[in-house]
Amino acid sequence: MPRYKNLEEIFLKPANMKNIIALILLLISFTVSSQSIFGKWISVDENGLEKSVVEVYEEDGKVFGKIVDILIPEDKDALCTKCKDEEYNQPVLGLMLIKNLRKDGKYYRGGTIFHPEKGKLYKCRLSLAEDNPDILEVRGYVAFLYATQYWKRVK
Repeated sequence: MPRYKNLEEIFLKPANMKNIIALILLLISFTVSSQSIFGKWISVDENGLEKSVVEVYEEDGKVFGKIVDILIPEDKDALCTKCKDEEYNQPVLGLMLIKNLRKDGKYYRGGTIFHPEKGKLYKCRLSLAEDNPDILEVRGYVAFLYATQYWKRVK
């Protein structure tokens, strides 16, 4: 087993340097991906019930969220009977819940979120919880009143 005279020999050896760089890049990619609102989130209602998986993504500089899975077996084939216009009676699976948000400091806002069970459209604000980047704070507003749900990141 080779002995090294000092730490400089260990870190400056070309084979070791490649491993160190690869490790740093891997750690950075995990940190960046876990600090973004983009990805899949388990929606959790105000009673703590996990209802669906919503994929939050960016398109043309705006943020959207779409239901990609329904976690309650008896609701998997549910239709949006409280939706309006072209979304009326369409499957809830695939429904676009979040529309047209834009980044504004640490928040994403300026768009809307739709509540399919209530048939209501609300102004919306999204942000990561300050103490946990795996929790998405989803806030819906009507005038100065609001309600907040805390969604969990799908790992």
